[in-house]
Amino acid sequence: MISRRTFVSRVAAALPAAYLCPQEVLHGMHARHANDEPPLKISLAQWSLHRTLNAGELDPLDFAMVARADYGFHAIEYVNTFFKDRAEDLAYLSQMKRRADDHEVKRLLIMIDGEGDLGAPNERERIRAIESHYKWVEAASYLGCHSIRVNARSEGSPETQHELAVDGLRRLIEFAAEREINVLVENHGGLSSNGAWLAGVIRAVDHPRCGTLPDFGNFRIADDLWYDRYQGIAELMPFAKAVSAKSQDFDAEGNEIHTDYLRMMRIVLDSGYRGHVGIEYEGDRLSEPDGIRATKKLLERTAERLSAER
Repeated sequence: MISRRTFVSRVAAALPAAYLCPQEVLHGMHARHANDEPPLKISLAQWSLHRTLNAGELDPLDFAMVARADYGFHAIEYVNTFFKDRAEDLAYLSQMKRRADDHEVKRLLIMIDGEGDLGAPNERERIRAIESHYKWVEAASYLGCHSIRVNARSEGSPETQHELAVDGLRRLIEFAAEREINVLVENHGGLSSNGAWLAGVIRAVDHPRCGTLPDFGNFRIADDLWYDRYQGIAELMPFAKAVSAKSQDFDAEGNEIHTDYLRMMRIVLDSGYRGHVGIEYEGDRLSEPDGIRATKKLLERTAERLSAER
């Protein structure tokens, strides 16, 4: 078993220089926005209620209502696994859209899982995965979302996975761009959790509708090998069109024990990002409602402190 430091250094050494995120870019963004007073827009990711949904205690159609009525959110992020067989069911999507509209809740994106690997080594499988995402692009467009979130899973060396992921994303973007939908890649395990590698993929795709959805917590590359989350977020934020504030557990003062939210939100705002920050609670010590509220409170407190600093 190699150490985390050895593994990460080997991967970094194998990556072309173009994969790296120039620090001067981040410094320049910091300078441009140092005096801004950005309003913090917070959304709720459907995954935060995954246990409630999987238990059948919440109808996916009622997610928007619950997000607004129970937690005070005005924007939400869907997860396709909770309405897996409904992507092409216009009657169902119409109900989903109408219920969100009834409660004045904005639909931001759909997180897509289980539709194949966009970086599959076998071209036939890769094309099948790309085409399996088409229906979700159409669903996102119908619901009024700005994006779908996808994964960049592949196999092989870092260089090979880079080439395959770029190919899959470029082909999917061709379809999505015609419908004015963004395709966002999340750091979601494997090489995608290497911020430099994923940033390099997005640069190579080189399309304004291809971006990232940086997740505060998803930086496990393999087993117990983790990429530095703060470095990873800094590398991915220049391409971000959404952000996931992952939370799992809190200390007695209400701080997330795995992520320094103040430090992380400084990175987010210094990048120039002014979009929604989506709460994605997936802990098990607090109930889902309590975890959502604790994360929202932490984000609001963090925003107040950052506003005072600026």
